[in-house]
Amino acid sequence: MAGVAFGAGIPTTIGVIGGGTGWWVALAFVLPAALLLIGVVVAGDYLRWRGTRYRCTPERLEVAFNLVFHSRKSLPRERIRSVDLTANPLHRLLGVAVLTIGTGQHEESGRSRIKLDPLARADAERLRTELLHRKEKEAAAEAVTDDHVLATLNWQWLRYAPLSFLAPTLGLAAFGALFKVADWFGAQKGVIHWAYERFREFPLVVTILVLLAAALVIGVVGALVLFVEMWWNYRLEREPGGTLRVRRGLLTTRSITVEERRLRGIDLVEPLGNRLAGAARVDAVATGMRQKNDDGKTDYHTLQPAAPLGQAQRVAALVLREPVSPTEAVRLRSHPIAARGRRLRWALVGAALPVLVLVVLGLLLTDVLLIIGAALAVVAFPVAVALAFEAYRNLGHGITGRYLVARSGAVRRSTVALERDGVIGLVVKQSIFQRRKGLATLTATTAAGAGAYSVYDAAPDEALEFAETAVPGILTPFLASPEASAAAERSRA
Repeated sequence: MAGVAFGAGIPTTIGVIGGGTGWWVALAFVLPAALLLIGVVVAGDYLRWRGTRYRCTPERLEVAFNLVFHSRKSLPRERIRSVDLTANPLHRLLGVAVLTIGTGQHEESGRSRIKLDPLARADAERLRTELLHRKEKEAAAEAVTDDHVLATLNWQWLRYAPLSFLAPTLGLAAFGALFKVADWFGAQKGVIHWAYERFREFPLVVTILVLLAAALVIGVVGALVLFVEMWWNYRLEREPGGTLRVRRGLLTTRSITVEERRLRGIDLVEPLGNRLAGAARVDAVATGMRQKNDDGKTDYHTLQPAAPLGQAQRVAALVLREPVSPTEAVRLRSHPIAARGRRLRWALVGAALPVLVLVVLGLLLTDVLLIIGAALAVVAFPVAVALAFEAYRNLGHGITGRYLVARSGAVRRSTVALERDGVIGLVVKQSIFQRRKGLATLTATTAAGAGAYSVYDAAPDEALEFAETAVPGILTPFLASPEASAAAERSRA
């Protein structure tokens, strides 16, 4: 909270001083307000800590708050799906950690989770072990050895960090932050004037390319720093008692636990940049696992960061206890040519819309927008066509052993291996355009991971056959002939 108050007070203080009022106004108003805010929050956290009690019995976890208000939560231990530890730098300095207990309910409000903040680090580890149905003595006796370590950080993986879309995003965000800070000091016009003086002798295209190159360099550095912070000391371990544990983090340490009995498969994710470099990351498809952490990030279910494809396949096989990863063992069936046409049409429409907007605005306002629109068209249409062909090549589905496998995506290719026993429903959908082209989309619903995984634009007969083979019995009435269905109805009558 001190950081929040500091971040809010800095621009306010600068704005007051920049307005010519002076330091004494900042000291008289801003500093006391910041101290009051910090004091109120610290007092609130202290009272919450003093009033919170918990108890773990063989059947239930109970958490009670008794101070001004009274509340009590009682959670059956069989409903506990995840127990994770997080410690930011201040927590680590004080020897405490935050324990988050999840029930697997997909609620964004956080009411499906119990958070004990903070606990002594030793108490947090002990409670995590106890809640995961493993006795502390057994855990101590069966210490993790090299045989239990499935993967550790290889610093050569660092080269894949700048190849994601995060790098240009961070670069553009840096320029935005620069203008925001300049605005605090009332120097935004000065920064623009300085940049104009440096580039006024260069053509507009050169100026844009130089700025984009600078943003890319900043983004690459930011992506490297972020990777180091997130994946420092990364270890994927199989612990005694049937749990997978991911430990990582430099400043903020994270410990994420997945019970193997909750695991329903894996998702091999290959963003475009990583795929071109031959890399992929491994995500867990598990019941009761948060798809986002408290910061809104989606890396909470990642078992391994981007690594060489062979390494990712090896880790996937180890996680699933299979000799070969299902995503590697099966030869995927390709999809009809009509699926390629659908992707081409959508890609061309997506590329044409911004070009059309620029052309209209250029005719109404300035010829510069017409030039930008023409340049965008030269780049966008070939890229759109290439991505459409890539998206079609990536379509595929198949079955191997206990798993059904589905692959799709161009910018972000995803190959999911889902346990057939984990499928709770199958949905076959056809839009009016799909019916005209003889295509259908099959969606397998599950209680794990994203909740649904689709086989896009397959031939209807192949989709139904695939569904019947993957989960026999669910779609049998749709596959039987009318005579067989009538006979079945008469026999039931």
